[in-house]
Parts: sequence; structure tokens; C-alpha cells
Amino acid sequence: MRLFPIESGNFKLDGGAMFGVVPKSLWTRTNPADNNNMIDIAARCLLIEDGDRLILIDTGMGNKQSDKFFGYYYLWGNDNIDDSLKKHGFHRDDITDVFMSHLHFDHCGGSVQWNKDRTFLEPAFKNARFWTNENHWQWAVNPNAREKASFLKENIMPMEESGQLNYISLPQGDYLKNSELGFDVLFVDGHTEKQMIPHIHYKGKTLVFMADLLPTAGHIPVPYVMGYDTRPLLTLDEKAKFLDKAASENYYLFLEHDAHNEICTLQHTEKGVRLKEVFTFNELFN
Repeated sequence: MRLFPIESGNFKLDGGAMFGVVPKSLWTRTNPADNNNMIDIAARCLLIEDGDRLILIDTGMGNKQSDKFFGYYYLWGNDNIDDSLKKHGFHRDDITDVFMSHLHFDHCGGSVQWNKDRTFLEPAFKNARFWTNENHWQWAVNPNAREKASFLKENIMPMEESGQLNYISLPQGDYLKNSELGFDVLFVDGHTEKQMIPHIHYKGKTLVFMADLLPTAGHIPVPYVMGYDTRPLLTLDEKAKFLDKAASENYYLFLEHDAHNEICTLQHTEKGVRLKEVFTFNELFN
């Protein structure tokens, strides 16, 4: 097995929305805001090469939306999936599986693209199976008013219409060992219904793809919960349990949305679980 971080592009989000009820004077210590109150956000995906399978976890926003849409998110930098794949010797047509932690637009928008003539939308990875879970799929295609703006039909329906959509098995509890894709998956419901958090055992370490359970290193204190979460009190419980285990078992946390920190570890302190160390992917695994 080999792993590769894939940078799909950077954008900005409102810092208040990203930290919910936490005062700005506190969250700006770790996530400084610009004059518009926006903070730097990454869409860092993860590529797994395992035998004859090439699995991409999440795909970022993609590039098919209008200039008006992207104008809300202040895109910055030059990163994109194609260049990042090419850097590691791959092409999007090599991808055999696309695993989506959940179907919010900044996690799955890159899964679908316009065709050459811009007459219809098609899967952006023509040889891949797309993986979600049935509970989350139904949640996404029948969205509540709060999440409707995050579940965009143009990002979702072409995967089903193409016949490339597949469902990960749902466990009896919240943890699935050895999923259909070969890694373990934690299911959490605070941010959205049945978000999936991959746990990958690699080179003697457990690397956890954090998705929106822990967007950035600045979100480590348990009360630092995003305003986007549909069930924030449940997030508090899920996050507290996970962070305690992550600190005790020395998990390495792969931060999808932290534009400035790729991977971190945690430690127990008198104030609760806190940041221990920060690593780049290359420092840790190369």
C-alpha cells in the first residue's frame, strides 16, 4: 500500500460559521481571519494505492459551478486534482474507486464534471466506482432546509444515473472494520447523517481522514464545533469520544480542511485533549 495527499484546491469560509458559538477572539489565535472574516480552508484529499486499486477519498469542489458560485468561496492558490495526481504519476482515469466521506459540495463536487460540449454532466472519474452509504444518500437526495444549499443535485445524481454508485455496508454500531475498500470506517452523525471517517493502517500507524469531524487543528477543543453541524450536541459527544481515543492510541489525523497543517497528533492535558505535534505528510511517511 502507498498513500499520497492530493490537493484539490483552496478556498475561504466565514470564520464565525466554522467555529459556531466560539468567540472570534479565541478562534483567531489558530485560524486568523481576513478583513471579510474569512479563514483559509483546504480541500485536501487522500489517494490510496493498494494492489490493483487506486482509491481517492473525497474530491473537493470541482470546477463545474458558475463564477458567481465560486465568488462566495474566494478561491486561492493553484492546486487542483489533475496536477496533484500527475505529480504522483497518476491520471484521473486510473482511479478505480472514489470514496466520499459525505456529499456536501466541498467534498464531492469534483466527482462530477461537464462533458466536452458542456451539454450534460458526467462522472469525472469514468473508470471508478463511487462509494457512499445508503442512509447518507437518502439524506442528501431529500435534503432538509438547513443543508439544502450543501447537497447540490448536479454533484450527486450523475453518479447514480451512470450506474457507478455503490453503498458501503452499515455496521451494527458506529465502526466498520475492513470495509469494502479495505480500510476501517467510523460513522458519525453530528455534522450530517452517517458521515464516514476512514481509518487507514499504514506503515505501523493509524492514519485517520478527519473530513468534517475535525476540520482544522484549531477545532481540537471539544466545544469548537462548526455552525454547519446539523446536530451540534451530538458532535460534542462524538468528537469527545474520538479525541480521547485518538490521544490514547496515538492516531495520526489527516486534516482535510486545514490549509496550513496536514497531519497532527493529540495528547491528554489538564485542559483536556490538545494538540501534540504537527507533521507534513512527507515528514511522516517519506
